[in-house]
Amino acid sequence: MALQLSSACYCIGRSGHRRSRVGKTTAALKEAQEEKVKLGGSDLKVTRLGIGAWSWGDTSYWNNFEWDDRKMKAAKAAFDTSVDNGITFFDTAEVYGSRLSFGAINSETLLGRFITERKGKDPQVEVATATKFAALPWRLGRQSVVSALKDSLYRLGLSSVELYQLHWPGIWGNEGYIDGLGDAVEQGLVKAVGVSNYSERRLRDAYERLKKRGIPLASNQVNYSLIYRLPEENGVKATCDELGVTLIAYSPIAQGALTGKYRPENPPTGPRGRIYTPEFLTKLQPLLNRISEIGQKYGKTNTQVALNWLIAQDNVIPIPGAKNAEQAREFAGALGWRLDGGEVEELRSLASDIKPAVGFPVEKL
Repeated sequence: MALQLSSACYCIGRSGHRRSRVGKTTAALKEAQEEKVKLGGSDLKVTRLGIGAWSWGDTSYWNNFEWDDRKMKAAKAAFDTSVDNGITFFDTAEVYGSRLSFGAINSETLLGRFITERKGKDPQVEVATATKFAALPWRLGRQSVVSALKDSLYRLGLSSVELYQLHWPGIWGNEGYIDGLGDAVEQGLVKAVGVSNYSERRLRDAYERLKKRGIPLASNQVNYSLIYRLPEENGVKATCDELGVTLIAYSPIAQGALTGKYRPENPPTGPRGRIYTPEFLTKLQPLLNRISEIGQKYGKTNTQVALNWLIAQDNVIPIPGAKNAEQAREFAGALGWRLDGGEVEELRSLASDIKPAVGFPVEKL
């Protein structure tokens, strides 16, 4: 994801209700296991679609600048519903969420709490956790990566994570950061390592530096959606395919713009309203209308079509952000089917006339 600074059962009783839910979850997980894919050249397998936790605990970009118990319960429901539907790959970062303002909380802390509570009810559940290192200018050397990871593990309440990523390239010290990723693997703190917002050149450099230590670069997490296809244009997608590095797509539904929820007369609130303006949403309508028509053919929503479009690119794992159970359930509906090749290309062609609305500056470095 992008950088973010700043009751009772009426007839069978509680125990019967719990067994029913666990049984349903186990079946979903078993089915999802067959759909898991390897993350790059690593041994780590994750679900074809993950869930982003950028909004969990945040008060500076999401949640209309406030965080409360209601939002907390909604995030917990998003986590549980994802797991119930077989999606067990969750992405967070040390800079997601807020520590001191408006009652908010760090996203890693929330995710760790949700994992612990779920495992207490269903010990067989296996969750793949991904988090990220913030390449802040004052962080120097390989040890800064390992130290930051240990802090993240403390907040998560875990002894290791499945994936640790560099959130963005540093102003300096990037070779040390890559070495720190390798150290984290060798110390058993993480199963796989990746980068985020890396250009083609930086991606190749990181890949080669880790390769010398016999460690695969598993992933590159970048902004990628039907209306933001810079990874196709700047060589990042082709390089990921060439090197066997999985592309993890953040903002895969363009922060809600591709869902069909927003119209020129009803733009999103908060900072997103300055990105997805009424003018932009007007230009987007023909594409949204066609997405809706294709969705009707498959019995799918706009959101599910947009996510399936990314999955159809192969070697891509979208990680939409789920703020509640309804969203998580909808995301799961993007799996188990596939757009045909003609539809994939038609949507790309329709989207080609739409100028990308937002990016991350270091992608161009």
